[in-house]
Amino acid sequence: MATEDLKITAYLKTFCGWSEGVRAIFRKYEVDFEEKDIIQNPAFRWEMEQKSGQPLSPCVEVNGTMLADVSGEEVEKWMLEQGLLSASDAEPDAPIDSACTDAQHAAMAAEALQGQSGGEGSTIRFVDN
Repeated sequence: MATEDLKITAYLKTFCGWSEGVRAIFRKYEVDFEEKDIIQNPAFRWEMEQKSGQPLSPCVEVNGTMLADVSGEEVEKWMLEQGLLSASDAEPDAPIDSACTDAQHAAMAAEALQGQSGGEGSTIRFVDN
């Protein structure tokens, strides 16, 4: 199957190690996909939850099959097993099996607080549990 025949929708977070891993696989294979940012648009999160039956991301829909709560590594493995991709020795340009870094968590928190307070001069306080 040619990659042009693939219809892929990826429900991803703006800043997320797992989401970036999924993006890295699509870049590695030069596969076009529709990205739906579930942080920037809560309607996409709702859509993802309705389609996948659960709230965890990333979720990737490939030609009508939903892969729920997956890593880039899992997406690549599944697509190779299904014959949707041809194996490649190229290295992905980002880790494909890791969680968010502390910097990514901080960026998400800052973005969320900025959206809520919208203000300059706001103070962001991070609390470690």
